[in-house]
Amino acid sequence: MAWKYPFPELPFHKVNTYPLSQRKNLVGQENLVDLSRWQASGEVWDLIPDILKGRELKALVEAIIAAREKGKPVIFGLGAHVIKCGLSPIIVDMMKRGLLQGIAMTGAGAIHDYELSLIGATSEDVAQVLAEGEFGFAEETGRLMNEALKKHTQDKVGIGEALGKDISQQNFKYKNLSVLATGFELDLPVTVHLAIGTDIINLHPSTDPGLLGQGTYSDFQLFCSLVAQLDGGGCYLNVGSAVILPEVFLKAVSISKNLGYLKNGFTTANLDMIQHYRPITNVVNRPTRPYGQGYGITGHHEILIPLLYYLILSRIRANAGEGPA
Repeated sequence: MAWKYPFPELPFHKVNTYPLSQRKNLVGQENLVDLSRWQASGEVWDLIPDILKGRELKALVEAIIAAREKGKPVIFGLGAHVIKCGLSPIIVDMMKRGLLQGIAMTGAGAIHDYELSLIGATSEDVAQVLAEGEFGFAEETGRLMNEALKKHTQDKVGIGEALGKDISQQNFKYKNLSVLATGFELDLPVTVHLAIGTDIINLHPSTDPGLLGQGTYSDFQLFCSLVAQLDGGGCYLNVGSAVILPEVFLKAVSISKNLGYLKNGFTTANLDMIQHYRPITNVVNRPTRPYGQGYGITGHHEILIPLLYYLILSRIRANAGEGPA
C-alpha cells in the first residue's frame, strides 16, 4: 500500500543494531536476591535486592551504623503520624540503645506523645467531633500541657524538655511510652517546633502565646546546635513531616554553615508514604551538596520504621559476629 503522508516513511530495515555482549546493563545477577545466602544467614538483609530503593535503604542503614561508630549524631525529625502509628516503643528503644542522639518533633507529635503517656490512647475522630464543635477541646490535654509549659519553660529550657520533665515527674501510667520523657531522663535533646495556631492546645484559654514562642525558639537554638554536629558523617532522617520540620532543618543547616560548621558531608533521608516537595528539596537535596548524600524512601511508617529498626540491629549484630535475631 502506498505511503500517503507528506513526510517520508522511516526505513526500519536499515536500523543499526549491536551485539548484546557490548551493551552496558544496569542490573546484573550480582544484584539479585540470593535465596541460598538468605537461607544460610537467616537475615532479612539478604532478602533485599541491591537495586534501586533496596540499595538506598541498605546504604542508609550503613550510614547510621557508621555515624554511631564515629560518634556522630543520628537525629530523627518526627511528624505526628509516627507517634499515632504506634511506633513510640521503637523510638524509645533506639534512644535507650544509643542509636539516636536527638529528636525533633512537631507540636502535634508532642501532643500525641503527651496523651499516650497520660491515658495510653490518642488521636480523636476529627470529622465527627469537628461537626459537634468539640475538636481539640479535651480538657486535660490543653490544661496539663499548658500548665507544664508555664511551670518548666524558661531561658534555655524549651518545650521538649519542659514537657519531658513534666511527664517524667508526673504519676502518668504510660510514661514509658513517651519520647519526650525518655529524652529528659537520658539528657538527650528532644525539641518541639511549633506553628502557632496549628495545635489543639492553642485553642484552650490557658494558652500563653509568649511561652509558646519562647519555648519553641529555645528548642530551635538547641536543634541548630545539634545539627551543627552532623559534620563529617552524622545522619538526619525526616520521618513524616511534610512542611514544618523540613523548613526548620534547612534553616538549622543554614545557620550552622554561616557559623563555620558543616564543611564536610553528612547523610539525610526522607521517609514517608509520599515524597513531598519540601522534604525532598530541603532535606534530601539542598543540604547535602556538595559532599553529602540524601535518600528518599517511600513507605508507610508502620512498616518502614520497624524494618529500618530491625535492619540496624541485625547489621550491628552481624558486624559483631553475632547470629540473626
